[in-house]
Amino acid sequence: MNTKILKTTLGAVALACCGAAMADVTFYERDNYGGRAFTVHDPIGDFRQIGFNDRASSVVVTDRPWEVCDDAGFRGHCFVLRPGNYPSLSAMGLDDRISSAREARRDGSIPDSQWGPPPLPGQVTFYERDGFRGRSFSTSSDVGDLRRSGFNDRASSAVVVGERWEICDDAGFNGHCMYLRPGNYPSLAAMGMNDSISSVRMVPPGAPVAGSNWAPPPQPAYDARPRPLEQLFQAQVIASHAVFGTPTQHCWVEQAEVRDNRNQVGGAVVGSILGGILGHQVARGNGAVVAGAVGGAVVGGAIGSANSGTRVEDVQRCRDVPASGPPQYWDTVYTFQGVEHHVQTTAPAGATITVNRFGEPRT
Repeated sequence: MNTKILKTTLGAVALACCGAAMADVTFYERDNYGGRAFTVHDPIGDFRQIGFNDRASSVVVTDRPWEVCDDAGFRGHCFVLRPGNYPSLSAMGLDDRISSAREARRDGSIPDSQWGPPPLPGQVTFYERDGFRGRSFSTSSDVGDLRRSGFNDRASSAVVVGERWEICDDAGFNGHCMYLRPGNYPSLAAMGMNDSISSVRMVPPGAPVAGSNWAPPPQPAYDARPRPLEQLFQAQVIASHAVFGTPTQHCWVEQAEVRDNRNQVGGAVVGSILGGILGHQVARGNGAVVAGAVGGAVVGGAIGSANSGTRVEDVQRCRDVPASGPPQYWDTVYTFQGVEHHVQTTAPAGATITVNRFGEPRT
């Protein structure tokens, strides 16, 4: 790895892990700041030099506007991006197409047509129950006391997009506080903040954040907010069904007739073989094989004590039990311009769903 690549890689790691925003622009491989990332301070005339050509799907710009182009050497189709967060470059036709980038000119001569759409502000949405259910409250600005919004000590799950946010269990950003990265937090209980958030504020870009105060890494969140100047359409929903958790296995013991194999091998040995096979077939795991072998030995002992014919013995039976509780999400299928799309939602979809010209869902 050469020195330049190492420098940009370390810069990306520092931004992602420690919250340092010393850099001017950070490019991400996937929408919503997912995947590989690299951060630059100086002009890059050809992204092939760093192995990131035609890969950027989202961008965070700090300090100064930057010009991004779909050809090397700052040529081709170019946009100037203001400081802020761009969770998807598809709205401006630059998704997986950026090949060069540099800080924009400071002489004020940038034509209006070259400016990209304004960046989306950061947003946090709290939900009253786990799994993004119940009443919700969204904000893009600091809230020093959630009692004013009727949501004090009520949040059980959260969705964060665009920016990092600080949550505190006392008003005025006091008490026990934690920092949330962009992503989905289906339960705040794991971090000890369930039904206890009283204030929330956006973390300014570049603000130092103590490593011990970060919440556990979240699952990626899809930012479905409409982008500025984005044309929207209605797509036809063809299916929407609830998805529940993984089924559990319910086992019980009942009496059944078994053959007397006393004259073939010793009873305890036969029971171990039968139990081992039974446990493997039911649970399909090594732990179950051991448990089945032990239980089978007991059954085999009883078999060996029988004189002849058949005997009623205890036999284990198992079946799958559907997961209980509310659905984890709804899987919605819709078509747009002849292409089938899937989206996970927290509620059943209607007859249509709002999408952009690429078929991406919007709220």
